[in-house]
Amino acid sequence: MDTTERTEQRITELEIKASFAEDALDQLDKIIVRQQEQIDLLIRELTHLRQQASEPATARNLRDELPPHY
Repeated sequence: MDTTERTEQRITELEIKASFAEDALDQLDKIIVRQQEQIDLLIRELTHLRQQASEPATARNLRDELPPHY
């Protein structure tokens, strides 16, 4: 193998590695976007629960609290 062939082989291997790295980066980016969406949803739910907890409790009828099988 002469120098030109070795150089071409090394370039080809580097291109393959770069392609795999780019694919991995794209996958990680998608995961981060999905996780951020989940975090945003959890923040909204937590805010909603905190608002519910801070509201005054309404008078409840115990009959409304019975499970349906009673």
